[in-house]
Amino acid sequence: MNRKVLVTGGCGYVGTLLTRSLLNEGLEVVVFDIQWFGNFLEPHENLTVVKGDIRNIDQVPMEGVDVIFHLANVSNDPCSDLDSKLNWEVNALASMTLVEKAILSGARQFIFASSGSVYGVKEEPEVTEDLSLVPISDYNKTKMISERVLLSYADQIAMQIVRPATVCGYSPRMRLDLSVNILTSLALKNGSITVFGGDQTRPNIHIKDMIRVYHHFLDNPQLTGIYNAGFENISIMDIAKRAQAKIPAEIIVTESNDPRSYRLSSKKLLATGFEPRHGVDDAISEIKELWQSGELQDEERFYNIKTMTKLIELGSIQS
Repeated sequence: MNRKVLVTGGCGYVGTLLTRSLLNEGLEVVVFDIQWFGNFLEPHENLTVVKGDIRNIDQVPMEGVDVIFHLANVSNDPCSDLDSKLNWEVNALASMTLVEKAILSGARQFIFASSGSVYGVKEEPEVTEDLSLVPISDYNKTKMISERVLLSYADQIAMQIVRPATVCGYSPRMRLDLSVNILTSLALKNGSITVFGGDQTRPNIHIKDMIRVYHHFLDNPQLTGIYNAGFENISIMDIAKRAQAKIPAEIIVTESNDPRSYRLSSKKLLATGFEPRHGVDDAISEIKELWQSGELQDEERFYNIKTMTKLIELGSIQS
């Protein structure tokens, strides 16, 4: 059977590579994306790209769709803080309307991209899925609420919720505002890496493994519930030192008011048979190679906050 898959946010950093990989598997893919950051997808006979706002549920094509990957969101804390109403409507309310339409349309599987940041600040050496959620930002709160709402429909559709660590590595729709990517690009661009604080521990996942995680859930619809996805818990300073080891650069430490520090445990995911194959060092090497070859450049559209701020000023983003 030729399965039909809907990817919301399919033009995004992770969505672009996920869409490409699904097409490579022979699936029919429909991408629904507002394209604030452009569209880097190449035409394909099994690909339909619809430009639209996830808040307008009537625009979302659902006919014949078997599986939904819900990646569309206002991503990260700074962007969510730009417009609280927009953040709640896109990240929370739209999740509810989307799953309701999916169920009514006969879809059987719903895979949601939540965030490992929903835990807030945690002192535990291993942050597992059963720990309490103490979100400290609007972005974290909307992800938590979306999870609770989506789980309430778990008796009607196979509900799989992934809490990714911070993603790193290259995508055609690049993001240079994520910890590994930005520290590596700073070394390449400036010959120096500015680290705010540095002691904060963050979990990381390579984008290639992120895509593999989504395929793992696609292939195993029985794995319902919530799963962490992050495999390297290292400090911001350690990330900077890893970049420095590959790219000659000075590390400059400044004060930070960012208290977020946590270690994700992905033992639950690993117990299902998933094994990571890529890591932070791979991401640094990839970015270095592409940067030095000229294939990857420092562009404003690779920074979510810069792009969204500009679009709001132009009136292209409205809540």
